[in-house]
Formats: sequence, C-alpha cells, structure tokens
Amino acid sequence: MRPGEIISDRFEIIQEAGAGGMGAVYRAMDRARGQLVALKVLYPHALQGADRFAREAEALSELSHPGIVRYAAHGTTPWGARFLAMEWLDGEDLGDRLDRGPLSVAETLSLATRVASALGCAHGRGIVHRDI
Repeated sequence: MRPGEIISDRFEIIQEAGAGGMGAVYRAMDRARGQLVALKVLYPHALQGADRFAREAEALSELSHPGIVRYAAHGTTPWGARFLAMEWLDGEDLGDRLDRGPLSVAETLSLATRVASALGCAHGRGIVHRDI
C-alpha cells in the first residue's frame, strides 16, 4: 500500500510503520474521526491466519481499558485482505527500552501492574492473549 491510498473509504495511508510474516502495519488517518490509526493489514497469502485475525478484531472491539489499544474498525480491503484499525500510539516498545538498560524495580512493578490490569480486563471477557 502507498501513501495517499484510501482503505474502506475511511483510512488514508500515511506510511508503513512495520511488517512481519503475516502482515504489515501502516500509520493512517481515520478521515471519519480525524485521528491517526494503526492499520494492521493481513497479507493475502496469510490465509491460514485469517480466522484468528478476525477473532482478534472482534475481541478488541469488545474491550475498553486504558492499557488496551482502542478499536476503530475492521473489514476487508477491495483486494480481499483483512484489516484492523486501532488507535495510533506513539512511544517506545519494551524491547527498545530494555536496549537502553534494565528497568528499575519501581518501573518493573508499575509495568507489571498495568499489564496485569489489562489482562484481567481481557480475561474477564473470556479472552486469552496468546502472545504473553
């Protein structure tokens, strides 16, 4: 996908933010809300992950917690790829932070508490995060 491309008559691609084996994530503008989103797009050849991706989108749409990224929309592109739009979060991922040095005890406890709270919210809705 290229900058300026519009997905679902709503999301305007700004740039690719990252990519992996199953798909890519784009920074995009939600033209309906005037907010940046992370647009996760499953590669068409990743059909084996399509059902899991759809379950992920549905699960996220049901969650509301300050430690869980906010859902915006999901659907299928005109060429048949599934997408999930979520709020765009600026910041540093944990791996990059740890590259700069270890967390202090206070930082570790704060992070663990926030993660446990978010997971508790998901578990309360019957959702288990498979990557943690």
